[in-house]
Amino acid sequence: WEMWHSANFAFCLCPILTQAGVELLLRFGTPEQRARYLPKLVSGEWAGTMCLTEPHAGSDVGALRTRAVRAGDHYRIFGTKIFITFGEHDFTENIVHMVLARTPDAPPGSKGISLFLIPKFLVEADGSLGRRNDVRCVSLEDKLGIHASPTCVMAFGDDDGAIGYLVGEEQGGMAAMFTMMNNARLQVGLEGLAIAERAYQAALAYARERVQGRRGNGGAGRPARIIEHPDVRRMLMTMRTRIEAMRALAYTAAAALDRANREPDAAARAEAEGRLALLIPLVKAWCTDLGFEVASSALQVHGGTGYIEETGVAQLVRDARIALIYEGTNGIQALDLVGRKLKMADGRLPAALFEELRGDLAALDAAGEAGLHRSLSGALDTLAQATSWLQADHDNDPDAAAAGATPYLHLFATTLGGFLLARSALMARGTELAESKRASAEFYVGQLLPPATALLPAITGGSAPLGPELRA
Repeated sequence: WEMWHSANFAFCLCPILTQAGVELLLRFGTPEQRARYLPKLVSGEWAGTMCLTEPHAGSDVGALRTRAVRAGDHYRIFGTKIFITFGEHDFTENIVHMVLARTPDAPPGSKGISLFLIPKFLVEADGSLGRRNDVRCVSLEDKLGIHASPTCVMAFGDDDGAIGYLVGEEQGGMAAMFTMMNNARLQVGLEGLAIAERAYQAALAYARERVQGRRGNGGAGRPARIIEHPDVRRMLMTMRTRIEAMRALAYTAAAALDRANREPDAAARAEAEGRLALLIPLVKAWCTDLGFEVASSALQVHGGTGYIEETGVAQLVRDARIALIYEGTNGIQALDLVGRKLKMADGRLPAALFEELRGDLAALDAAGEAGLHRSLSGALDTLAQATSWLQADHDNDPDAAAAGATPYLHLFATTLGGFLLARSALMARGTELAESKRASAEFYVGQLLPPATALLPAITGGSAPLGPELRA
């Protein structure tokens, strides 16, 4: 997936949503739904979408107004959805929309939402395509980036109502949709990683070829490639080590997902599910934040030529920006981390991870890696202190934890990334990768970790620094 995202970010939005729909039907679909839709979705002959957002309700999904009225063995759906990725196209012969809507007697808020499968073309009992359903793309969004991905305004039920089929239970739509959303959030984190990798490769190749300035003899020596200049090397090393940390974090989350689904022992599955819950907001938010920063740094390495469209780097910057927004803005990911994940399992999820990281410290100590041990030990202490503060009650300042959520997410992810790079350096000992992995770990903990640990005052400062007008 990472390589596909690097090759064509915009195109990959279609198959990742199709895959999410497949996993949703595998878990919540009826046997008939699975038999009718999965073969074509798995083969790629049909595509899938996820339809949540409405014009008046962006991230506040509970405020949606799309209606679902029962009509025998199906429902009639009426409403408008916006920002629907690959909502309409002719790549596939059918499109299967997964749509959130509310039945007439449902309670308000997210608890009253149900999930419906709405095909573009109705599917007959023998699997053949029937008539066009009452669902239409009424406009395409003109976007900053990802121009090869059609982002649509979709109208359901302009005539008699779009025919839809309940997936899961009535009023169980959010629980079902989160199956798609967690998958999508991991994939969006991979998008940040992938676009960063492509940007880094472009910047590295350019820096090796571009000759500018001189080296030696007080600046009057031989012509130099820009990769020889310390500040360019600093940018490239920052990009490289961030990418290695992002990749390690994403793959650690993917391993937790596999274990949560496939561990034979129930307790081991539960433990993996908790770890995954803790890591998903880190992967989605941190990797996309860094993906945009790395793409921007790649443009900086290119200088003026990067700002010109012919190099393709400007497109990477534009494309990368959306990943910080969709599938839950990164601020929402931080709020989810602080407001939900730190409190799950009576607050034990971060404690279990920190105990595991202390085992890494012991391994570093035993390996004689005093510098890495010292830096990471201090960062872990800072992270533990911030976590305890956020988990405490702040009745006198109910917005305190939310105010520090985003810097906390960056402290958490940056610290964990440092541990994963140190772990990689230890594992690479005795191999051809040893020197490279150790250099990455040392640069990261020496250059990128200190600014993250300096975020502690911002995390624990409460909401007062935001100003009374803003807090109101």
